[in-house]
Amino acid sequence: MDANEALMLARAQFGLNIAFHILFPTITIGLAWILVYFRAQYARTRDAAWLETYKLWVKIFALTFAMGVVTGIVMSFQFGTNWPGFMLKVGNIAGPLLAYEVLTAFFLEATFLGVMLFGMNRVPGWVHLVSTVLVAVGTSLSAFWILALNSWMQTPTGHGVMDGQLVAADWIEVIFNPSFPYRFTHMMLATGLTASFVVAGLSAWRLLKAPGDGGALRTLRTGIVIAAVLAPVQAFVGDQHGLNTLEHQPAKIAAVEAIWRTEKGAPLVLFAIPNDKERRNDFAVQIPRGASLILRHDPDAELKGIDAFAPDVPPVAPLFFAFRVMVGMGVLMIALSWLGAWMMRGGTAPPRWLLWTFAGFTFSGWIATLAGWIVTEIGRQPWLVTGVLRTADAVGPVGGAELGASLTGYVLTYSLMLVAYMVVLTHLAGKGSEPEPRPATAMALGTAA
Repeated sequence: MDANEALMLARAQFGLNIAFHILFPTITIGLAWILVYFRAQYARTRDAAWLETYKLWVKIFALTFAMGVVTGIVMSFQFGTNWPGFMLKVGNIAGPLLAYEVLTAFFLEATFLGVMLFGMNRVPGWVHLVSTVLVAVGTSLSAFWILALNSWMQTPTGHGVMDGQLVAADWIEVIFNPSFPYRFTHMMLATGLTASFVVAGLSAWRLLKAPGDGGALRTLRTGIVIAAVLAPVQAFVGDQHGLNTLEHQPAKIAAVEAIWRTEKGAPLVLFAIPNDKERRNDFAVQIPRGASLILRHDPDAELKGIDAFAPDVPPVAPLFFAFRVMVGMGVLMIALSWLGAWMMRGGTAPPRWLLWTFAGFTFSGWIATLAGWIVTEIGRQPWLVTGVLRTADAVGPVGGAELGASLTGYVLTYSLMLVAYMVVLTHLAGKGSEPEPRPATAMALGTAA
């Protein structure tokens, strides 16, 4: 097995790890803030229904948080095993940022998660509420530091070189690099959308089994309203993020839009089969001058194509299709959340077909997030740190056979973990936060006993 095959296996293995890991923070970050809302509602109203709702969803949060921790630890080890060149070259920047995430975020989450899970009857109510808030802050801080590092790898600034290694010349510029504000905002909104659809979808699943569950109806409305508010905001932020990417990573945008040659009045390709070998789009459906209008706000503006960046260009087909999956899912999420909000206005009970639809969209946020991360990470190739470190120069000496065996092990293990997670999640959601009413005969027997 040659070096290129080993490189592809190393990339596939790390890609699998980060893709599996990101599923869980996308739920926990947004769900943590929804739990703050549930807990605050109970503190405000003293309504026991809010307390039962909180207790149900905190179980789901704890399970998802644990899955994220386990997969995150595995992923961190791969920096040393699969990509030693990365830490050797940029460890003076990546190491502190990862350490900040542990010191300021993970410790905060771990400390107050214990109070949040087990301290409700052991500490004053305000302490428990504050603990819930601090766990939510911790999850957001964790995203802050991880995305600061990832954004710096995309658009590196604020660094210098000493003895062949990168060092931070200005930590403010390193952290708040050109793409960070857009990437962080985009990701935080994605977590809110993912969590809101999980809440709405699992609540709809419960209502299909127990239409009279008032708690599930309440959380269904909560998830729908949050999604209806965040989805259009996400569309706007995504557009701004795209314009920022055009400025700092134009090769990525050329691949996303399948623009092969630099031209004025570039068309917007709605669908095509990108042909990397011939450098053209087969079976293209496009809007004339659409890409120039959207990206430059001028239908006659010039856009650089793949030819302007050769040979350092990312593969076109994965970015082209992943971007359209992300945008398509985003449009469906907007439409469904607005439809649900309109149909349930004034406390109207949802029809069963709407419940089935929301249940089917429970994990739609995962699809959009994974598609977005494919665009982000593959779009940076062939660079691991743009303009600084090539992916091929960071890979370790591990052989292809070892990588193939470990990749197979990861696939099997993660498949089992995902199935187990889904089974437990649907079981918890199916039980709901309110017990189903017992039959009259059972109630009579219980009274007689």
